[in-house]
Amino acid sequence: MSANTTARTVRRRSLRIAVAALTAAAGLTLTACSGSDAAHTEPAGQPDAGMAVESSGTGSSAKGQGSGAEASSGAKADSGAQADTKAGAAAKKPGGANAAGSGGAGSGVDRCHTSGLKAAFATGEDATPDPNAGGSTTASVVLTNKGSRTCKIGGFPGVDLKSENGGERWSLARSSAKHGSITLAPGDSTDFTINVALTKEEEGFYQPAFADITPPNETKSLTIKWPWGTLVDQRGATHPATFVNPIG
Repeated sequence: MSANTTARTVRRRSLRIAVAALTAAAGLTLTACSGSDAAHTEPAGQPDAGMAVESSGTGSSAKGQGSGAEASSGAKADSGAQADTKAGAAAKKPGGANAAGSGGAGSGVDRCHTSGLKAAFATGEDATPDPNAGGSTTASVVLTNKGSRTCKIGGFPGVDLKSENGGERWSLARSSAKHGSITLAPGDSTDFTINVALTKEEEGFYQPAFADITPPNETKSLTIKWPWGTLVDQRGATHPATFVNPIG
């Protein structure tokens, strides 16, 4: 073999080695690219996301359950706290039991009942009606709380004058005066006035013997003796001179 032939053979082997090396390098490059693309597009990455979602979902569920448990226990605690608060408020409400038991309008003070009152005509010097008055004069009726509880009274009492045998009655009209209410502790008194038209005439008069006093909002009466003289008989009059004024 000549030197030229040997040189060509060496060059061919070098070229083959170089080509093989290049081919191998290209193959590695392609393999690397394919691996990269596969890693990028391969669905194998989704299980991680799915696992994350599942984990997140589990965590949310657990948290949700925890929140539900907390909400449930919180609701019970709130209910218990509210119950305790209501019970405490009911226990601390002033006069709550008395108000409910006595039928008072939220104040805990019941109205004055006939059974707890005493009535009497005031007979003091200023309370005595003037028999010589030219027109109407006044008589006073005192109402006293004889019971053991404080009570409230106000408005117009009923006043019925009646004869000795009770056969002739006169239910007195009411004035147009405004009225309020007053609270009476045990032993306290209040009064109201009756405008009366006394007369000394022997005709057209009415002689009461008793007065039935009915406290406001009551149906039972207290009967007291009439201590004064005769009245002008105006039982059929539209605007009689004898009428009742409110309490207080």
